[in-house]
Amino acid sequence: MENPLDSPQQGQASMDSCASESSADSTLSKNAIKREKKAKERQLFREKKEQVPAETASQVERQQAVDDDNMDPAQYLKNRLRSLASAKASGLNPYPHKFPVSMPITEFIEKYRNLSIGEHLESTEISLAGRIMNKRASSSKLFFYDLYGDGMKIQVMADARHSNMEGSEFPRFHSGVVKRGDVVGVVGFPGKSRKGELSIFPKLFTVLAPCLHMLPRRKAVAGSDEAPLSKENEKEATDSVWTPGKSRNPETYSLRDQETRYRQRYLDLMLNPEVQNIFKTRARIISYYRNFLDSLGFTEVETPTMNMIPGGAAARPFETHHNDLDRKLYLRASPELHLKKLIVGGLNRVYEIGKQFRNEGMDLTHIPEFTMCEFYMAYADYNDLMELTEQLLSGMVKKLTGSLRIKYHANGLDNEPIDIDFTPPFRRIDLISELEKMSNLSIPKDLTTESANKYLLDACQRFDVKCPPPHTATRLLDKLVGYFLEETCIHPTFIINHPEVMSPLAKWHRSEPGLTERFELFVNKRELCNAYTELNDPEVQRRRFAEQMKDRQLGDDEAMVLDETFCTALEYGLPPTAGLGMGIDRLTMLLTDSQNVKEVLLFPAMRPQEEIAVQGSDQHLKWKRNEHINELCSRSQIQLLLNDLYVYYKFYGVSLELFANNLSHVFGYVEKCLFF
Repeated sequence: MENPLDSPQQGQASMDSCASESSADSTLSKNAIKREKKAKERQLFREKKEQVPAETASQVERQQAVDDDNMDPAQYLKNRLRSLASAKASGLNPYPHKFPVSMPITEFIEKYRNLSIGEHLESTEISLAGRIMNKRASSSKLFFYDLYGDGMKIQVMADARHSNMEGSEFPRFHSGVVKRGDVVGVVGFPGKSRKGELSIFPKLFTVLAPCLHMLPRRKAVAGSDEAPLSKENEKEATDSVWTPGKSRNPETYSLRDQETRYRQRYLDLMLNPEVQNIFKTRARIISYYRNFLDSLGFTEVETPTMNMIPGGAAARPFETHHNDLDRKLYLRASPELHLKKLIVGGLNRVYEIGKQFRNEGMDLTHIPEFTMCEFYMAYADYNDLMELTEQLLSGMVKKLTGSLRIKYHANGLDNEPIDIDFTPPFRRIDLISELEKMSNLSIPKDLTTESANKYLLDACQRFDVKCPPPHTATRLLDKLVGYFLEETCIHPTFIINHPEVMSPLAKWHRSEPGLTERFELFVNKRELCNAYTELNDPEVQRRRFAEQMKDRQLGDDEAMVLDETFCTALEYGLPPTAGLGMGIDRLTMLLTDSQNVKEVLLFPAMRPQEEIAVQGSDQHLKWKRNEHINELCSRSQIQLLLNDLYVYYKFYGVSLELFANNLSHVFGYVEKCLFF
């Protein structure tokens, strides 16, 4: 066979052909590389494009949260209303009629708290409901919520893998529909996250009641994936939980403004979990009180709130009008007279826990509408009640706090709390003898005379003890007791054996003429309860009422009036009886470290918020409420205020000359201007 290479021409042609093929292969290789490179770039671009939503969803959600927090509250409300209107227009009901809850959050925590880290009980279905207070996004497929209910918190870990929502519905719902403050219901399974936080993983997530208003942001709570609960901060978190008897500090609350907290208590309860514990403690105090008396054979009763005659306490009453009877009625200042009538009828041990009304001033410890427990015990005297009071309070404090000592910020939150010891027996001091000892006075035996009244008035002036008129012996002596004795009563102390002029319903002392068998219990310088052996002689009772009427004629509108129906009941025979009244509000203040009585009242009486705008000839005055006007206005400041108040002259028809002559009336006038 002839070799093709043997021919020079043929060999050259063959070589040229190979070179041509090699050149073509080289060209094709470069183009293929370029095409492959471009294909890879397009593929990478597509992959990056697909990853963008997942990578930026968390940022978008965080930005949305920032935008919500920085938004004007009015605009926030407008946006939420628009969202609700859109939902209703699409046929959705944003306010479902019912949501079945299988267990409260407290039970959920107790039942599943011991799950292992990362453990999920996917076969178990639980339904919980509560309010969303914190919201955060990890990605478009994973959202975290803090769900609050029953004073406890549980984490909701909304994972798209477990949700019944499809595709883009999940991120749209959790990013735009669910907001902080919404009441929601979740159906899912329990488990613990990789960080060890007990959570519910929802399959179904429903908004039950949207919160239309912007809420202050709560602080991160230890024990969530946002603030994981390590061994170190677990003890700190446990120690920081307030319990009765411990000191507390409202300055650390998420919502601190007192006006908002008291006027919108629902926000206070919602944003400050400790406040819920305050009112649960109040309920426990009342429950303990009730159970204590029930165990001693007392019967709880109810007596009228409106009466034709004000009585039972030395206090100015509230008045109302009964249209059908066409007569004036009075809200009760105390149920005392009715309860003693029941003792006459044979109910030998009775008590009532209820509201009382006294038309007096408001301060840190006084409120016109307050809760009191009064009980009356036949065949007992005030000595028996002192022992019973010691048992009641020491047992209550021990039950609620685990100790007989409590912490109380008596000198304000800026100072260290004091210890108050409820260990019985309580200290006892005799009113007259101790007052004479501390003041170096010689109190007259007969306090009904003009000379006795002058002696007490001179004593008040000597020690610069303020007593506004009328200057009755009762009022003067009460001010001296407050100045000398009450200031020494830090731990529970009985002040005993009051003069008859101070105790119109108490029985005379069996061995000390002019005195009565009465005691008042003081704790932290404040009166906590008042008790005495009851006066059961109808003639003496009538005489005491007559003496009170004399004080009323002198201008003391807190003096008692004659109640002939009560005296008639005494004529049928009131057995030897002792009675006691204790303020629930002040007792709750002590056990919750509250310095303001409004802290322990769910809806305390508040001054009106309305502003008064009066157009003058050359000026426009706008006065706002000021709860501390009596503290802030000195006499010199009042003189300056007189000029500003001139604009109100024609409006109110009050003489400015009256203010100049009697500055004490200015306080009431200024208050009228501020709070009218």
